[in-house]
Amino acid sequence: MIKDKRIKKIKEYVMEHEFASLDELVTVFDVSKNTIRRDVQELVDNGKLKKVYGGVSAIHKKLESFQDRQVRNLQEKVLISEKASGFIEDGDFIFLDSGTTTIEMFNFLKEKSLTIFTNSIDFIVRAIPYENLNVISIGGMVDRKTNSFVNPRNMELLRDYNIKKAFMASTGISLVNGVTNASPDESELKKTVVNRSSEVYLLVDHNKFDKYGLMTYCGLDEVDYIVTDRLPEDHYQEYAKQNGIQFFIAD
Repeated sequence: MIKDKRIKKIKEYVMEHEFASLDELVTVFDVSKNTIRRDVQELVDNGKLKKVYGGVSAIHKKLESFQDRQVRNLQEKVLISEKASGFIEDGDFIFLDSGTTTIEMFNFLKEKSLTIFTNSIDFIVRAIPYENLNVISIGGMVDRKTNSFVNPRNMELLRDYNIKKAFMASTGISLVNGVTNASPDESELKKTVVNRSSEVYLLVDHNKFDKYGLMTYCGLDEVDYIVTDRLPEDHYQEYAKQNGIQFFIAD
C-alpha cells in the first residue's frame, strides 16, 4: 500500500474506532512499527489525530461559544453564506440552522419574501423589522453556546411542515461519522429537519472536513449540496459523485 493511501486509511480507522494502539495499527496495516510511528506522527503534526497514552485517538471538536466561533474564518463564512443564499427564491419555505455561517445569510435574504423556520435566536431578532420575512420557531430552552432554541417540546409541529430547502450547519464532517454536531440538545431537531426537507444544503468551510463532534445528526449521503470555500480531498469528491452530492465553491 502506498504511503498516502495508508495514512488516509490509518486516519479513517482511528476515527471509526476512537482509539488505536501502535501495535494494533501494525497488525491491521501489516507494516513495521517504525513505519506506523512515522505515519501517525504525520497525522498528529497535521492536526488529524492526537497522541494519547498507549496509542493515538481521534480529535473530538468541542463546542466553543457562539461569539468565539463567529469571528473565526469570517470572510469564508460570508462567501459561503452568499453562495448558499443564491439558491433561495421568493416564496420558498426554508429552514435556517443555528450556526455562525448560516446567520451570515441574513444580509442576503432580508429583501426576499420568505417563510423561514429557524431555531436561531440571532436570526429571529434580526428579522423582526422585516415584514417580508415570515419567521416560525417552535421555541424551547435557550442554549447560550449556540444562541439557539433547543429541546423543543412540540416536535410534532415541525413534523407537520414540508420544508423545501434546509440550510444546515455542522461542527465537522467525515466519511466515517457523517454530519456532526457538538450540542446533543440540538441533534434531534436537526435530524427531524433533514428528514422533512426536500433539499438539504450543508454549509461548511474547509476546516470542517475530517473533523467531527459529539453527535451525528445525519449521514453525509443524506445531504444534497455542500457549499464550501474550497474543494475537499479526492476521496470526498469521489464519495459525492457516488452519492449524488453536488459541491458549490464560494470564491
